[in-house]
Amino acid sequence: MSPRLRAPRRLRDRAGVWIGDYAYALAAERRNAQARPDPVPFETGSGRPVLLVPGVYEKWEYLLPVAEALHEQGHPCFIVPGLQRNSIPIPQAARMAGAVLRERDLTDVVIVAHSKGGLIGKHVLAFDDPDGRVAGVVAIASPFQGSTLSRLPLTRPLREFAPGQGSIAALAAEKAINEHIISIYPYYDTHIPSGSELAGATNIALPLSGHFRVLAEPSVIAEVLRAVASLPQAEQRP
Repeated sequence: MSPRLRAPRRLRDRAGVWIGDYAYALAAERRNAQARPDPVPFETGSGRPVLLVPGVYEKWEYLLPVAEALHEQGHPCFIVPGLQRNSIPIPQAARMAGAVLRERDLTDVVIVAHSKGGLIGKHVLAFDDPDGRVAGVVAIASPFQGSTLSRLPLTRPLREFAPGQGSIAALAAEKAINEHIISIYPYYDTHIPSGSELAGATNIALPLSGHFRVLAEPSVIAEVLRAVASLPQAEQRP
């Protein structure tokens, strides 16, 4: 089993991790709102194509540090415009992602995703890729087993992560495709108490904490680059 740190014992230390994580998220929101990154320039390159899928309530720009590194390595990166802030149900979001693959005629694609995006990526692999366009999914801090925090009185999109229910249960039953998933995650994730380990997948646990700020960690970005290159080529079906 991959290592996973427990939550800090002291309330002050736990609060410090949460505050630091949300400080990163708020700073990213402000920076992206001011700069308004254009996704089109990221679509160039001769390397393996990448489809970027953010987490719940996130725009694609949350993955900007990862996208910049991938693009520098020659990978054309594409987004799913219809997702906006990704508050729609996982199956609907996955259908949108699958439609982008077909509309852009992308093949041998790796879905690089954060949090809920990893669940969307797995859904695409299981149900929304009849042509075999996707080589695999590289998921960062994704709640493959759900999150116990969803039991709190939260919004409907967050309740979708209830363990053993709905999309979480349906995706958990699709075990055969886990070998096409690389799950990268921190030892201690503020939003996923049970961690992101996925049986049958390649699991890479890193000595980090948080949920949002790991997207800018050099060690995470390095693992994403290695993962995108390491996945076997997709077997496209006629």
